[in-house]
Amino acid sequence: MKKTILVTGGAGYIGAHTVAELIAQNYDVVIVDNLSVCDETLLLGIELLTKTKPSFYPIDCNDYKSLQNVFKLHNIDAVIHFAAFKAVGESTQKPLVYHYNNVGSLITLLRVMEEFNVKDFIFSSSCTVYGQPDTIPVTEDAPIKKAESPYGATKQICEQIIKDVTSQNVKAISLRYFNPIGAHPSAELGELPIGTPNNLVPFITQTAAGVRQQLTVFGTDYPTRDGSCIRDYIHVVDLAKAHVAALAYLLEQSSSTFLDIFNVGTGEGKTVLEVIEAFERANQITLTYTKGPRRPGDVIQVYADTTYISKKLNWKPEYTLEDALQHAWQWEKKIRKR
Repeated sequence: MKKTILVTGGAGYIGAHTVAELIAQNYDVVIVDNLSVCDETLLLGIELLTKTKPSFYPIDCNDYKSLQNVFKLHNIDAVIHFAAFKAVGESTQKPLVYHYNNVGSLITLLRVMEEFNVKDFIFSSSCTVYGQPDTIPVTEDAPIKKAESPYGATKQICEQIIKDVTSQNVKAISLRYFNPIGAHPSAELGELPIGTPNNLVPFITQTAAGVRQQLTVFGTDYPTRDGSCIRDYIHVVDLAKAHVAALAYLLEQSSSTFLDIFNVGTGEGKTVLEVIEAFERANQITLTYTKGPRRPGDVIQVYADTTYISKKLNWKPEYTLEDALQHAWQWEKKIRKR
């Protein structure tokens, strides 16, 4: 019998790609998204790509009664929770907004799950929970240090809440992922930020498309090989497939309580300037960029040790950095034609 998976934030960038991969693996999907940081563009992309139209409810995960109604209408087997605000810089300006939305929505969702006896839960966590790690690459056993931003703090708090509820008949997996980039190779799905992008690659593609005059590299005086920050950039389709692998693994667990944590990355760190150069090579485009000051909340460098997820989930990334940057550019060109 098909399993029905509730995906919160399923109209967003990572959520939509994960929905497409879930449908490809014969899951029924129900999407909840309040469209506060996206529109319905990727919902249409899911339908075009999969020839399937998932049930969609434009509601806020802080709305207990509306979530109740979704659980009444559908026999939910498991939940993948993406819905959250995610901009590190913005979180330093609006900490209360981030705590209310990210932590509050998790608590509301877990309460509704408890009411309807839904046990299986996958949480969209982040490498920001590590703060500035002492050792690189970072493993899942690395100490959780003081978060560098309110966004990172919300992920730390949410992980603690999840750990607490797994003692009460909840099975959970937290996926701590690094920097998702790229777009679906079909160009039916991709990153579609509203307003000024907070992430590097859409800023690159918008600059290449002439939407923005130039790209700003925030911080070129870090103690790295070229002075810019180092991150682990993972193709969004690889990340989506990691969620599907984690779900299958979670549903196999017979224990009434279960918690596991996985890093999801490539295991390789790239500087911001290296990503710009890779985009130029992959797409034969020259970008205009300028150097700017460091942004509050940014760590110097972080990239993943992926040994554990490779061993337990038999997962590894399939796409290269250049693949991701080509797919991102194909997506950007397509949406500009629209």
